[in-house]
Amino acid sequence: MEYAFDDWCIAQVAKKLGKMDDYNLFMKRAMSYKNLFDAQTGFMRSKNSNGQFIEPFDPLLSEHGFEGQYIEGTAWQHSFFVPHDVSGFAELFGGKEQLIAKLDELFTAPSELHGENTSADVTGLIGQYAHGNEPSHHIIYMYTALGAPQKAAKWIKIVADSMYKTGPAGLVGNDDCGQMSAWYIWTCLGFYPMNPADGEYVFGFPLIDDAIIQLPNKKQLQVKVIRRSVKKSSAIERVKLNGKEIPVRSITHQQLMQGGVLEMVVND
Repeated sequence: MEYAFDDWCIAQVAKKLGKMDDYNLFMKRAMSYKNLFDAQTGFMRSKNSNGQFIEPFDPLLSEHGFEGQYIEGTAWQHSFFVPHDVSGFAELFGGKEQLIAKLDELFTAPSELHGENTSADVTGLIGQYAHGNEPSHHIIYMYTALGAPQKAAKWIKIVADSMYKTGPAGLVGNDDCGQMSAWYIWTCLGFYPMNPADGEYVFGFPLIDDAIIQLPNKKQLQVKVIRRSVKKSSAIERVKLNGKEIPVRSITHQQLMQGGVLEMVVND
């Protein structure tokens, strides 16, 4: 799954360099994640050398180390690692609504790990969503990418409130390279690099009311949040960048680098 994303990243570099043969080769390889999809179970599954799915299958199996089917995670957590092709991923399930339903199941599945060598890195479980382990960190933002931002807002508020505390044990997982902290900072601002190599930040739900980001060349970006109490699910209602309304899905790195004022109107 991760190699498929790596290949997608290589393809983008090749395209920028004008090496279109390499681009096409690696874009094809980037879609190889589909070969692991089992339509009967709705999970990405390991295969043997004959190309057959390994049996028996347990979506709660977790293993630690460098040998095994699901390393430092379970089928639930690793199956959603397709940050580079969310629409193609949804097609495997039959459409966006079906993938949204699968995401809903992720948060209600049993919070159990099976196996003789389960990974201690799988922490911060809500169902089978493991916020204490980085492979889960993009998953909530897939809701927005699929057109269900209110569901992203719901889980963002729950995770931020329950899994980030002051004190020596304030983080629910290992802050590898600062990732646990980085997720929180991006999330507080209201957007997140779901695919960190595509130059876009997917909107979630801002937890701050006002922030200033210092940009290069002495530019600044002010993030301003206007909250409305209405009888609706929490979600971002409208987004404006320097007075111009933009889609409530994502914002590009280039847009952010312009500086100015990013205004979000939210239902709180």
